[in-house]
Amino acid sequence: FCDIILIDMSAKNMNELELVAKKLHTYLKNRVINEKFGLLLYSPVPSPIDRIKDRYRWRMIIKCKYDERVNNLLTDSLEEFLKMKTKTARVNIEINPNNML
Repeated sequence: FCDIILIDMSAKNMNELELVAKKLHTYLKNRVINEKFGLLLYSPVPSPIDRIKDRYRWRMIIKCKYDERVNNLLTDSLEEFLKMKTKTARVNIEINPNNML
């Protein structure tokens, strides 16, 4: 493994954030298992700075070799997030971030 993908999630409501984080993790986990991706998917956890400007923050980390399959997986997971129709939740994906705060 050589690339790190950081999925940063935030919301004004902690319950909404936990729901989004769990749904995204379940979606990714099922895809990884069913399609036999060679990657490490970590469970969502609160970010080191867990609250900024009245927004709760969680993150999920993926370690893998970044390629087109992984890019498609991430694109599909963003589409899955949009289907959730949340009120305040946001998702940001960074590949090889400079810092992980």
